[in-house]
Amino acid sequence: MSSHREAPEIAKDPVADSSDLYAFVSPDKRDTVTLIANYVPLQLPSGGPNFFEFGDDVRYEIHIDNDGDGRPDVTYRFEFTTEITNPNSFLYNTGPIDSLDSKNWNRRQFYSLTRVADGREHRLAHKLPCPPCNVGPLSTPKYADLVRQATYSLSTGERVFAGQRADGFFVDLGAIFDLGTLRPFQQLHVAGKKIFKAEGEPVNATDRMNVHSIAVQVPLERVRRRANRYGAADRASVIGVWTSASRRQVRVLGDRGGADTSTGPFTQVSRLGNPLFNEVIVPMSKKDLWNSLPPSEDKRFAQFVEQPELAALLPALYPDVFPNLDKLTKSKKARADLVAILLTGVPAGLIDGFTNATGEVQADMLRLNTAIPPTRRPDRFGVLGGDLAGFPNGRRVGDDVVSIALRAIAGVTVPLVDKTFQPDAAAAAVTPGLSAADVTAPFLGNFPYLGTPYDGFNNPPAAS
Repeated sequence: MSSHREAPEIAKDPVADSSDLYAFVSPDKRDTVTLIANYVPLQLPSGGPNFFEFGDDVRYEIHIDNDGDGRPDVTYRFEFTTEITNPNSFLYNTGPIDSLDSKNWNRRQFYSLTRVADGREHRLAHKLPCPPCNVGPLSTPKYADLVRQATYSLSTGERVFAGQRADGFFVDLGAIFDLGTLRPFQQLHVAGKKIFKAEGEPVNATDRMNVHSIAVQVPLERVRRRANRYGAADRASVIGVWTSASRRQVRVLGDRGGADTSTGPFTQVSRLGNPLFNEVIVPMSKKDLWNSLPPSEDKRFAQFVEQPELAALLPALYPDVFPNLDKLTKSKKARADLVAILLTGVPAGLIDGFTNATGEVQADMLRLNTAIPPTRRPDRFGVLGGDLAGFPNGRRVGDDVVSIALRAIAGVTVPLVDKTFQPDAAAAAVTPGLSAADVTAPFLGNFPYLGTPYDGFNNPPAAS
């Protein structure tokens, strides 16, 4: 979920599949914004000898829109190359990897970083090494040291990292995709009430899985458009963020072991802004189309935001639990609250002291008001919990985006635009029942924030 296997075609191409996107004002460096895009989802840590990596034939990009047109004004582009040290060995490493230039490491990956702004490309770095995958205590005994070596501060002010991290997204995939079961409510499910006598314990399906992250920490002046002031009420403080992956249009397979050849212009095969948008909002027949388009084209999908299928399913799956939502859905009234949250940003006046509106262009982007400072004690429910620095104002690594999204769809946010609507009592309690505490690898307090990837030797944990 979020975007781990959200569309039929990209599910067949995990190396280009964007799984999660984060954008937040850095809590330990408040004059910067941190942008993290995860790819290659659902990695089994023990998956050797060909451990997971970025694609040399994929162009990975993080885009920033600072004028509200749904098109990138600033782009950070990551492009990778792979080198084999010993072509006669099948092994990933032949001994401990204690540094990024270790002779024991047989398959190394490097990347270049390019900033695209004002129609010009500026290469910020070339051939920066990634850390290895976290193989185990014998192969990568001091993994945190390798991550520190692979975290770079650039002369232009950015910090950058690209490599494996623990998947920090928490979701009960097994329950949700079993006819929309929410284990804390499973005994109320239309079919579950015949099976379950009480609520169940949720399971974090992505726990102890890894991803590959591209992460960049950028000074605020490098992402915001020029303005005289950047207050919380000023449009210039708000940026829109999304990530994409692109491949060459033509690929020719090599014959009899010959190298494959890719040619032609790059074409987008994956993108991600708000979590769950393509996963839950866009219908199956249009998911691959959505992945190929820029956010500026998202007015084509507005009807699915205005009348989301899940809003009609909740009352059907949980009879008598969501009567007010059922009435609203059957009225066919457009969900202006969801349009604001997902497509235009929340305008001023709906929530005290808050706005992240970008204008009239409907575009799926993570909208971040960079003038709202990080909170000392973040609330995992973000704006719904009174924490204006959390989702849907950007997205932090610990935000409970599944619960927030479910509650919004269930009607909690409707009173923002319709004071006469009374959300169902269950709407504010609906949840899969998970939190950041259900992620085994703890988040970090500084860049790159996502936890140390799980190693193959200890996953699953050995029986005591």
